[in-house]
Amino acid sequence: QVQLAESGGGLVQAGGSLKLSCVVSGRTFSVYATGWFRQAPGKEREFVAALSWSGGSTYYADSVKGRFTISRDNAVYLQMNSLKPEDTAVYYCHAGPPNDYWGQGTQVTVSS
Repeated sequence: QVQLAESGGGLVQAGGSLKLSCVVSGRTFSVYATGWFRQAPGKEREFVAALSWSGGSTYYADSVKGRFTISRDNAVYLQMNSLKPEDTAVYYCHAGPPNDYWGQGTQVTVSS
């Protein structure tokens, strides 16, 4: 089992920045990567960014490339810059594959 706990969401104006954190614990060696997904109201959950557990590979959705940065030390972080209203969503920390583990989610709201 892998446990995930997010923090760092909130309300920010367009153009601002937020940093999300996710504490990962448990059998972390059993998953390939940790990362972030998001789900906006009325939309499906979508991939945002991921970092292989070895740290050698990073992956980003086209919509966030150049604005968001994923990193890890004692937690997995998502630094979000130049935020847009369309970034408004519940952000979920994720670990996997081969199994999927999810955090409880943290709300990010970007006002125009």
